[in-house]
Amino acid sequence: MASFGLMQRTVHCPQLVEERCSPVAGCSGRGLPVIQRQRRGVCSATNGVQRGRVLRRTAASTDVVSFVDPNDIRKPAAAAAGPAVDKVGVLLLNLGGPEKLDDVKPFLYNLFADPEIIRLPAAAQFLQPLLATIISTLRAPKSAEGYEAIGGGSPLRRITDEQAEALAESLRAKGQPANVYVGMRYWHPYTEEALEHIKADGVTRLVILPLYPQFSISTSGSSLRLLESLFKSDIALKSLRHTVIPSWYQRRGYVSAMADLIVEELKKFRDVPSVELFFSAHGVPKSYVEEAGDPYKEEMEECVRLITDEVKRRGFANTHTLAYQSRVGPAEWLKPYTDESIKELGKRGVKSLLAVPISFVSEHIETLEEIDMEYRELAEESGIRNWGRVPALNTNAAFIDDLADAVMEALPYVGCLAGPTDSLVPLAIPRAWTVETAYVSASGLGLSLSASSASDTSNTVANGSSGSSSSHENRVDGGAFIPTTPGDLEMLLQAYDRERRTLPSPVVMWEWGWTKSAETWNGRIAMIAIIIILALEAASGQSILKNLFLAE
Repeated sequence: MASFGLMQRTVHCPQLVEERCSPVAGCSGRGLPVIQRQRRGVCSATNGVQRGRVLRRTAASTDVVSFVDPNDIRKPAAAAAGPAVDKVGVLLLNLGGPEKLDDVKPFLYNLFADPEIIRLPAAAQFLQPLLATIISTLRAPKSAEGYEAIGGGSPLRRITDEQAEALAESLRAKGQPANVYVGMRYWHPYTEEALEHIKADGVTRLVILPLYPQFSISTSGSSLRLLESLFKSDIALKSLRHTVIPSWYQRRGYVSAMADLIVEELKKFRDVPSVELFFSAHGVPKSYVEEAGDPYKEEMEECVRLITDEVKRRGFANTHTLAYQSRVGPAEWLKPYTDESIKELGKRGVKSLLAVPISFVSEHIETLEEIDMEYRELAEESGIRNWGRVPALNTNAAFIDDLADAVMEALPYVGCLAGPTDSLVPLAIPRAWTVETAYVSASGLGLSLSASSASDTSNTVANGSSGSSSSHENRVDGGAFIPTTPGDLEMLLQAYDRERRTLPSPVVMWEWGWTKSAETWNGRIAMIAIIIILALEAASGQSILKNLFLAE
């Protein structure tokens, strides 16, 4: 995995101390270890940065890392009182989907116009709208067929609204009233619409919760990039204290809820031990992982391990497969592919298969049409006789209750967007990474991180010491990955996708040479030419080809 962050020289900066902040700085008032960044000019990047020891604290389902001056022995200041009126909000982020067939093409345009989905070089970014128009036009007819097969539109908005209502009710039952908002990335209600409601309602503390269990730069990352730009361009949002829960696949409640559904479906088979657990996750281009350092694949594999371990703990030792679906175009995506894996399982003699949608918490086209129809038909053609599918979590009570716990555990981490003024930045580090150098400066905070063995459960901190991880009742100890700590938008995006390297389009529009792409486009051009000739002949009443031959 590529390293993240920068390596910088370190000099003494006595102004940098650990302290609990005032309401002006945007502290939650709960007295958590945080990072206090100085105003520009006090300890600027040109004057160097402070290297301090790293303190690791366990809080909720996360490990918190904070930086302090090792020479400063002052006690932290008393926690500041919270605001007079405290109004908590929760923003649920999701993909969105067309609600009727007429929405399919504009929805696809929004999807492919997203620079996080197709990253073009800076000099070619002006082509993004044109590229999105071409791709959405070509794909709309086939996509519309899929939506028509599941009732004429995506149920994602309805289900997400139901999840929001259930989450608000669960939070009230736990003594934490909160307004829950839904922000979709590519369709209504757009993220921008949700933020307008948040401002109008006077929310003072906001927990941002992507409804993607595992983090990817193409899903959670895209929504967080949008939020980052919206926060920076809006004065009211810039001062809104917030925190982000970047991924939550390792939470005990989520893992347990998934295991409950799997066991329930397994019991419906006659020969339970022979059933293959088939985890199907949404794919991403391989370049996202290898070139941009997307943690999605690692988090997905760890998620499957945690769930299968829980299923085994309940007495079901079924074998399992993890594969990736929904690839687009000839570019290489994460492997193994779902369709190829199903064919291979059929060749190996597997007769019973239980499909588990692992990256989806709501029913939508990729579960209802792609898995239930396309892959089931493929399984039957491959010799698999007994098919089952685990339903999406939707408003599963245990799942919603765990999300409510996650929100409440994240509230103490509420800070504010990192900017030129003082700000507080809680930091999360995956266990598979080793902290080589940590630094804090006025221009930002960063880490140089490198991949370590997934089996290494120790955490090497900046001063070279090691310490074992601490478990918590809401965390499944994953061994290879520390659950991520809630933190502010800018810091999380720097940690996950700092360099934003240009990535190839997942849809290859043209390839020179004797390729499938060339064959496809040659066929399209030939068809267009034939249609034009026929139209001219019909309009003129004369044979165009005959006239051409006679002219010779």
